[in-house]
Amino acid sequence: MAMTFGIHVGHMGGPLAEMRRLWKFADESGFDWFSVSDHFQESPPQGGDLDCFESISIMTAAALETKRVRIGSLVYCNLYRNPGVLASALTSIDYLSNGRVECGIGAGWHELEARAFGIPFPSIGVREDMLEEFAQALRQLFDPAVKRANFTGKHFQLQNAPNNPKPLQPRLPIWIGGGGEKRTLRAAARYADGWNAPYLGPDQWKKKSQVLDQWCDKEGRDPKTILKSANVGFYMGADAKGAARGEALFQAHFGKDAQGRTGFVRGTPKQAIELAAAYRDAGAARLNIAFRQGPYDWEALRAFVEEVLRRSNA
Repeated sequence: MAMTFGIHVGHMGGPLAEMRRLWKFADESGFDWFSVSDHFQESPPQGGDLDCFESISIMTAAALETKRVRIGSLVYCNLYRNPGVLASALTSIDYLSNGRVECGIGAGWHELEARAFGIPFPSIGVREDMLEEFAQALRQLFDPAVKRANFTGKHFQLQNAPNNPKPLQPRLPIWIGGGGEKRTLRAAARYADGWNAPYLGPDQWKKKSQVLDQWCDKEGRDPKTILKSANVGFYMGADAKGAARGEALFQAHFGKDAQGRTGFVRGTPKQAIELAAAYRDAGAARLNIAFRQGPYDWEALRAFVEEVLRRSNA
């Protein structure tokens, strides 16, 4: 099975010139996806003083400065915005990008961030309830056949709500991100066009994918109708010296707090080729290499394109 590749910006620390260079690089180098995360401060927290650019603004800029890559979000937290506000913003960006926007949503996890800005942070069960309602409300707001959206949930309500114009795309894809086997994957089976899980190694990712397939069976849905992707942290080097620099950066970011996650590109292109093949064999349709704060290793990025992306598409 063929697999495509994307670029994801996790902690939106910039510098801004580096991020702009990154999405242009994605657009010009054969990647088919560029996505943003949704945070107001660095994630995971590293003291609270690092820059963090806002996600809808960055998504808009990326849409305007690219021509072919899909512009996505992995993922917007359903605690941070009303679904009508998010639908309107993404519809506008869909027009600015000439129909290249995709909407990823999730239940949220960064409690410290929510508390810092006075945003209520309920229990995971409540957040999962909100996620399911959010997905249903968005679908109505995006749907060209629904002129006025009406939705009555416990957490979100729409009353004769317009979203004009409707997105340029007849069906703007909705992604659900996360690996919660009881609720998140059930929600993906019910409502999502795509599913993404970050920082899980190929074996872990495959296990979650199989649980999603089981939920699809229970919901009477063909699992092949859900596009599946994985985010992997990018700490590769173009050569041994670059790999050593990448490993030092990995240790600074995650070495003491990887939480058992193994979804990272580390080492040289040889290791990256092997890792990409493992995700492909596990059933991933797209592999997104994920970045945090720049500056980025451009030699490593070019090596990834030459040795991994182009060989995979040959």
